[in-house]
Amino acid sequence: MSTVIEVKSLSKTFGTKRALDNVEFKIEKGSTVALVGPNGAGKTTLFSIVCGYLKPSSGTIDILGHRPGDASLFDKISALPQDAQLDPKFSVLQQLTFFAKLQGMSGKAALEDTKRVLTLVDLAHVANSKTSELSHGMRKRVCIAQALLGSPEIVLLDEATAGLDPKNAKAIRSLIASLQGDITFILSSHDLSELERLCDTVLYLEQGQLSSHQSDLHKTEQGSFVTLQMLNLDADMQDKISNLAGVRHIKQTQSDELVIEYTKQPQPFDLSLLALIHEHKWTYKQLVNGRTLENQLFVD
Repeated sequence: MSTVIEVKSLSKTFGTKRALDNVEFKIEKGSTVALVGPNGAGKTTLFSIVCGYLKPSSGTIDILGHRPGDASLFDKISALPQDAQLDPKFSVLQQLTFFAKLQGMSGKAALEDTKRVLTLVDLAHVANSKTSELSHGMRKRVCIAQALLGSPEIVLLDEATAGLDPKNAKAIRSLIASLQGDITFILSSHDLSELERLCDTVLYLEQGQLSSHQSDLHKTEQGSFVTLQMLNLDADMQDKISNLAGVRHIKQTQSDELVIEYTKQPQPFDLSLLALIHEHKWTYKQLVNGRTLENQLFVD
């Protein structure tokens, strides 16, 4: 895989406030990256620098061999801000065709590409509707269609599913998943479970500083992990689980959740755990190989 974005020693200050502090990371082609952090952590600032809207105070950022804002990136990178709006007076087709023409497409090419992206987001049937006639979820999907005009190589989506009902949120997740590999996505969201489903890399920002995590960190030098959610979890259950072969450590992360670290055994550990649950007729809600993204980021 080739590197599409490389950030070195990136810092950004606004007066006395340091929004980004010596941030460094690489993003590989075709990956789907989660940008995570509390409000005020620097996520929007980082997005803005990648898009070329802001200049860094120091450090460098290379995007497909160019600096942010370079004309060569015009049709290669796109972004959808969380608060993106559409003009309620014009139809979906008129607006997207107009945006496609702004990218330099001819009228015919703009129309064809608009139809293509509307099909991608399953909204070809509302092409002639005004955006004021659409639901919030449909308008969000139209905005995502706009971000996909011209087949960009890198797409940044800020809170792409915020405020959506489960059906529309699932439709957007499915779309992103279908385009993985062809497009490099950078997703910002407060919904960690959603990011966990989609992303292979996590960039966690806090107070302008970055630590990088892989969402498939099921294995470490210390062993492997499972996350178990139980009904009526109690100390006796934990004691019996701790006596299973290979168990190194158990941490209760929520009232109904355990993260279990174990070493490799002849029999797969999850089967041993399920056998124990069946033997004692316990009721479990979920068993996940590895640690959830939430536990990777926030549980020691």
